[in-house]
Amino acid sequence: MRQREHLTPYGNKPMVTPIVQSVNYEYVSFEILRQITDGEIDGYTYHRDDNPTCRAVEKEIALMEGGVDCVVCTSGMAALTMIFFTYLKAGDHLLTFHDVYGANYKVSLILEKFGVEVTWLDAAEPEKIAENIKENTRMIFCETPSNPLVKVVDIKALRKLADKAGAMLVVDNTFATPYHQLPLSLGADLVIHSATKGLGGHNDLMAGAIACVTKEQYDELWFTRQAIGTTLDPFPASLLERGLKTFEVRAAKMAENAMAMAKFLSKHPKITRICYPGLPNDPGYKTAKKQMHKGFGGVLAFDVGRTQNQAKRFVEKLKVIYHAVSLGCTETLVCLPVLTTMLYLPEERRTLFGVKPNTVRLSAGIEPIERLIDDLKQALQ
Repeated sequence: MRQREHLTPYGNKPMVTPIVQSVNYEYVSFEILRQITDGEIDGYTYHRDDNPTCRAVEKEIALMEGGVDCVVCTSGMAALTMIFFTYLKAGDHLLTFHDVYGANYKVSLILEKFGVEVTWLDAAEPEKIAENIKENTRMIFCETPSNPLVKVVDIKALRKLADKAGAMLVVDNTFATPYHQLPLSLGADLVIHSATKGLGGHNDLMAGAIACVTKEQYDELWFTRQAIGTTLDPFPASLLERGLKTFEVRAAKMAENAMAMAKFLSKHPKITRICYPGLPNDPGYKTAKKQMHKGFGGVLAFDVGRTQNQAKRFVEKLKVIYHAVSLGCTETLVCLPVLTTMLYLPEERRTLFGVKPNTVRLSAGIEPIERLIDDLKQALQ
């Protein structure tokens, strides 16, 4: 369907959306220019405004998330920052959760510099959300499952609380992906992705995406992107579209592998804690079972032994699984969040909400599960 916009002179449709590298476009007529600038047609004038390759990817992600439209940009953090800059102002209150990607802490410092009040809560204590909503609460932002402890937040419950305050609800769906979870259908106003991760899936691109419920949201976020220049380059957009072609197959296999590794690790004597919403004894299992489908995602976290040195030795002994940041790709990856993704946080905050010095985050890839289990076994010996 998306290739119909790229016909050859003979009406043939390319199987791959062309990479349109042009920065600017020749105007065929002043009338066409008027229609573009007035928003009557989906036309192109300058790359910072829009690009045909990027637009094809946006429409595909919007369809996957059940949104009206989508805005892609240079990274997941760019996407989140665009949302904050578009919908928050001095005097507003943002309610968010400790257990989110560590770079969000840096963005919160910028928001506070501009007069936005930020409250951090533990996703494992949903009862505290209502008592922390204020008259000036304008946005609730969460990741579910969260990074790195895969805590699950009830999206429908957050929607009810957001409605009482007249606040927006923004959900980061990077861990779950639209294969497992559709936050817009559960009440979210906007869904954000680090498309670098599961949507792209091959460690070869960086991109962000925001799926919108309304055309008005798309226009507002488009304005911010155009103003600050976070438009995605067409080459990574092309790689992202290629990744989307195998997305469902990869997402299914990653979830299958994650579940198998979670079950194995949950029974191993050297694993002192495991976090995965697919395990029936996980605190987030009931909520995840209710709002996620086709599985529980490809990321889990666990504590190795009692000390960081024990966790380090485990990582160093791995032979198949890679020691690297990022997630959602074809290779299985592990990292210690306190030394990587949570390094941005002040030391006293890193363990405040459950991340320990010996906590390991694992992102399942698509390798044969027997190889992965054998690798975990030998590394834990």
